[in-house]
Amino acid sequence: MRRHTIAARPDWLSKVESQGLAYARSYWDETAYYEFSLQEVEALEEVVAELHAMCLEAVDHVIAADRFADYGITDERVKRLIVASRDEPELYGRFDLRHDGSSHARLLEYNADTPTSLVEAASAQWFWLEELFPADDQWNSLHERLVAAWRKRPLLDRVHFAYTVDDTSGEDFMTTAYLAETASQAGLRTHVMPIEAIGWDGLGGRFVDDTDTTIDAVFKLYPWEWLVSDRFGAHVKPGHAPVWIEPAWKMLLSNKALLAILWELFRGHPNLLPAYLDGPRELVSGYVAKPLLGREGAGIRINELAGPGHCYQAFHPLPDFGGNRPVIGAWTVCGEPAGMGIRESEGLITDLGARFVPHLIRG
Repeated sequence: MRRHTIAARPDWLSKVESQGLAYARSYWDETAYYEFSLQEVEALEEVVAELHAMCLEAVDHVIAADRFADYGITDERVKRLIVASRDEPELYGRFDLRHDGSSHARLLEYNADTPTSLVEAASAQWFWLEELFPADDQWNSLHERLVAAWRKRPLLDRVHFAYTVDDTSGEDFMTTAYLAETASQAGLRTHVMPIEAIGWDGLGGRFVDDTDTTIDAVFKLYPWEWLVSDRFGAHVKPGHAPVWIEPAWKMLLSNKALLAILWELFRGHPNLLPAYLDGPRELVSGYVAKPLLGREGAGIRINELAGPGHCYQAFHPLPDFGGNRPVIGAWTVCGEPAGMGIRESEGLITDLGARFVPHLIRG
């Protein structure tokens, strides 16, 4: 794993914006790229496959042992939703890994319910590679795998794609629209709309869109913990339409309590960091307090005690490449390793100020 500096293409902004990155100006950074060997990427693929299998085992353990309270889930209705959805297929997710190219990759968190940075990982960096380094390769089968994933759902004919209008950057909309495009390429009919436009027809007992069309299946770039508490959340019932993508059981993967459950089940695993829910325990010399439902680095504290609703994970500083600290976003589609995107920051916490930097495989 090596970081290289390079001159940006003169027309880089117009190009990446045309590829779906409407928010590229302060986010996309092609003045650098990361180089990996094929052996490194193959090793990372194995890590991601193993981590995902461990996560599924953790989900089944939490359900079997009724450990929902560890996640802050006490509503019996939500528990039933999770249990009833367990056999429903997943679509995609993103592991955030601490990796420096020499030591073991370590899991920082799993964005399994509403992961973003997809358009840049699947599309923009691929076109960057094709233009500048056509002889090299990239860990990136995201687009093909997503199209294939929709084709594996033969009972679906039309899928609604819902995003939240509260996102001022446009990232949620572009991610949702991109996923709708992959479904369209798989032969499905699609309709993109704000999640705020979803309605409930009490007389018909059905969810409807902004044209009063029945919603049979919906992809939602909207966290489950928000959905179940929304005005129409009470109408979301186990075994009833619509099909929700992602399914409710992924609440058990997108919550930082997962980190502590994994450490309990697989203590000492080389790709995990020690993590606890009841305090830092032996980690008093170096730990990170993470909100169970925090996103984009919000609310993370280093070596500071926090109140209830936090997970304490061993502090393993991000690697330093000349003042740039990368996080590997390793993607899964249908639970299988599918690609990589890299965000880097100058600080120890990867937050909304992070930059996306492309990568390639050489040698």
